[in-house]
Amino acid sequence: MKYQVIYTKTALKQFKKMDRKIAAFILAFIEDKLVDCENPRAIGKALKGNLNDVWRYRIGDYRLLAKIEDDQLIIIIVEAGHRKNIDEE
Repeated sequence: MKYQVIYTKTALKQFKKMDRKIAAFILAFIEDKLVDCENPRAIGKALKGNLNDVWRYRIGDYRLLAKIEDDQLIIIIVEAGHRKNIDEE
């Protein structure tokens, strides 16, 4: 079972606003670690509270928030950005 990655419109807008090098760094992480992975939960961390269905991935000083749909084998990238700007609470 391999997971595929899709992006929300919000996430795509955030990538366009980022510095190109940083966006490339995050996209490389997604391609390397998440695309066609067997278990996306092995490298991420679940959020708590009302966002308990969202997983976060730390990429240096940046965070990636994603929802994992096991029944469809997809990872939905919800939000990406600097740690201080990502709303995890």
